[in-house]
Amino acid sequence: MDIIVLEPGTSDVNIRHIIKKLESKGLKTHVSQGTERTIIGVIGDTSKVTEEEEDAIRAMTGVENVVRILKPYKLASRDFKKENSEIKVRNITIGGKKIHVMAGPCAVENKTILFGIAEKVKNAGATILRGGAFKPRTSPYSFQGLGEEGLKYLADARDKFGLAIVTELMDTKEMDVIMKYTDIIQIGARNMQNFKLLLEVGSIDKPVLLKRGLSATIKEWLMSAEYIMSRGNQNVMLCERGIRTFETATRNTLDLSAVPLLKQMTHLPIVVDPSHGVGKRDLVAPMARAAIAAGADALMIEVHTNPEEALSDGEQSLKPDAFTRLMSELKPIAQAIGREI
Repeated sequence: MDIIVLEPGTSDVNIRHIIKKLESKGLKTHVSQGTERTIIGVIGDTSKVTEEEEDAIRAMTGVENVVRILKPYKLASRDFKKENSEIKVRNITIGGKKIHVMAGPCAVENKTILFGIAEKVKNAGATILRGGAFKPRTSPYSFQGLGEEGLKYLADARDKFGLAIVTELMDTKEMDVIMKYTDIIQIGARNMQNFKLLLEVGSIDKPVLLKRGLSATIKEWLMSAEYIMSRGNQNVMLCERGIRTFETATRNTLDLSAVPLLKQMTHLPIVVDPSHGVGKRDLVAPMARAAIAAGADALMIEVHTNPEEALSDGEQSLKPDAFTRLMSELKPIAQAIGREI
């Protein structure tokens, strides 16, 4: 018993009665209003619910059907919600007809550089500014980010150019300061299975961009999303950013087959990060075009005005003019599949 389908027109009184009954058994609930049906998602160990108890719930006023979801991920499942989820971020919506592009530097270096990049990507059509203030690096000697100073620069750029901002949260200790500034919280690949962190962001009301782990299966990725959603935050986006395989010609192997597959498995919006997926500037545009054709709801692309001097990931960052060309190339592809950029 993982989904309770309600009859059309079921009263709020009856819905509350059903919820109270479920909560008395130690279960949690999430009500989802669809275009045709309202359903109650049941969260917790439903295996403890006996057949007799399930029949009793089935007989309650307003209950049309009780459905078991066999998949280990429940709230993220397409069985739980048939319609695509649309996530509102300031004045934009991710997951609808319009495909959004998140663009900016890997790391916020200083205010002048950030503003220069923000202006360029805004003029090219990006709607979200990306930039790391706390940077997880493979080497402890590499640039680790500006911290709160970098967050302030991002917020200033948002105010000046009208872009929403996304930045990475690495540690629960940084939660309060990042919540103060950002519009979207990014959980990086290294933290995809940091379950304590996932539960923490599940208890807040900001959208979460969950990147796929370096060697994570799609099931493991969806289970990480389930951790977040189980705490009440349903605004989760999944970001494919390449996985580690035996191939060394590119930084990672960008798994674009995951995009249409996920569209079958989950209602959550899908984002593709071709910059980290390939790690080579000249391959970013082809993979971005392919990602749109595959059905991605958004892209995340690294852009820098002077990649040669970038403090992080310069080799995979597009220059502003190349980014502008890419944005114009993406429009007819989006139109061909009934969407727009």
